[in-house]
Amino acid sequence: MIATAITEVPGSSGYFLGGIVSYSNAAKESFLDVPRTLIEEHGAVSREVAVAMAQGARSRFASDLAVAVTGVAGPDGGTLDKPVGLVYIAVANATDAQVRHRQLQPDQTMRDRSAVREGAAFAALAWLQAAATKGLQ
Repeated sequence: MIATAITEVPGSSGYFLGGIVSYSNAAKESFLDVPRTLIEEHGAVSREVAVAMAQGARSRFASDLAVAVTGVAGPDGGTLDKPVGLVYIAVANATDAQVRHRQLQPDQTMRDRSAVREGAAFAALAWLQAAATKGLQ
């Protein structure tokens, strides 16, 4: 969703290098160099894994900035510690990586996976745009 939104803009090939959808833990490890021990210790949906994903994407694409999102879209898979709607968004540049979490409240409409994914993508795009213009804050 993030890549689609970016590439809908004419001329985006001048700044968008690509994206990786690393849904499985194996893909996070293989394509983004997320250490298996990090996933085992903190879980795929965690601050630590989100940061490692963003750093891995920035490294793989040799980009100025990278964004990564990991979360529980639902409707199943949530736990007390990691409920449906929990997302971690990380943005990395050459010297820093920061992470934010959002709890997209699952109400009758948010139970829909698409709504959680759209909310996460919107938040990630807004932060990425701010980071591109103002730096990480």
